[in-house]
Parts: sequence; structure tokens; C-alpha cells
Amino acid sequence: MDDPSTMGTCSIDTTCTLWDLSKQTIKTQLIAHEKEVYDFAFAPGVFTFATAGADGSIRQFDVRDLAHSNILYDNQNQVPFVRLVWNRTDPKLIATIMMDSNKVTILDIRFPSIAFQELSGHNAFVNSVSWAPTSHYHISTAGDDAQVLIWDISGPQYQAPAVNNILEPILTYHAGEEITSVLWPISNPEWIFISFGKTAQLLKV
Repeated sequence: MDDPSTMGTCSIDTTCTLWDLSKQTIKTQLIAHEKEVYDFAFAPGVFTFATAGADGSIRQFDVRDLAHSNILYDNQNQVPFVRLVWNRTDPKLIATIMMDSNKVTILDIRFPSIAFQELSGHNAFVNSVSWAPTSHYHISTAGDDAQVLIWDISGPQYQAPAVNNILEPILTYHAGEEITSVLWPISNPEWIFISFGKTAQLLKV
């Protein structure tokens, strides 16, 4: 949501809170999940946000009707979701990370309860994910295996769920240490920022 006066936060007490920064007040607070809520993100340019919970679900809310929510994905083993990131140019797509997982699960809000695509190129836990700022199809992931992987999810699998199609990363970088974060900045889309240990690096794409 492109409203700089509104901020959202999530809490381990199962709630999410919307804040009005211009008035420095709480707009509303709602119970979002059955367990802790680990992440919260607004969709770009629309009135929706999504949350990631320890109950193993990703949920979508509309700020115009907070009495209801949609469960976009609910994993059968109730493994907690710890991160979610909306695609910057295509608000139908969300990248998610489960706790202690070497995979990134891509969700398409048009197909609830289905994993749209799984990216499973890491050999250890994934810590961070960042969509390309100018492309629907490109995404970067980073993890404890010291790798940054760049993926292209375009092609037939972009039109419908294709979790059985195994994708390979198109670019790989090895940092030498566990990578804690990756960022594909809007201001300089030809670079990717990563951090590991006491080091920060810029990688030319």
C-alpha cells in the first residue's frame, strides 16, 4: 500500500497493528494468527497486506474490511513461516520462507492453498529473499550455505502453479560465510547488496 502515513507491525501475541504515523495513533489492532506473527508486508500499490505466522499459514487482509482474511497458504506440517516478500512489480506474487528451510516458496494469490513454485537450490537454511525492482520474473535468495542465487521464474510456469517443475538458478555467488541478508535496491537495480559476518558487499548483476 503506497501510503507513507500508515505503518504495520506484527507481534508474538498473535496480533497485527496498523498505525497512523501522521497522528501518532493506532488505527486498529487485530488477531491475525493462532500463534506468533513473524512477518508483515503491504502489497505494492493496493489495499492489502499479508502476514506470516508460527501456525504455518500465510494470510491476506484488506485494510478496507479487516473483519475477514484469506488464508493464502497453510502448510500441513504447521512449520512456521518467518518471512514474506511481495513482488515489487506484480502484486499477485509473494515469496515466503519457512523456519529452518532450504527452500523459498512462491505463492500466487490467484491460487490459494497451492505452492506456485518452490526454489530449492540452497544446501542450507534460507535467510533472506529480495525481488528484482524492475522485473516480474527475477528474484534473489541467500542463506547459510554462503550462496546468493538469482532465479528467473518466467516461462510457462509463470502462468499457473508449477511446483513440480524444478528450476535452476541463473546466477550464483559464493560469499565464503553464511549470508544473513540480501537486497536488490530500487535505486540501483544493476547491483545486489548482501551482508555476512562483519562484511557488506555489492554485487554487479
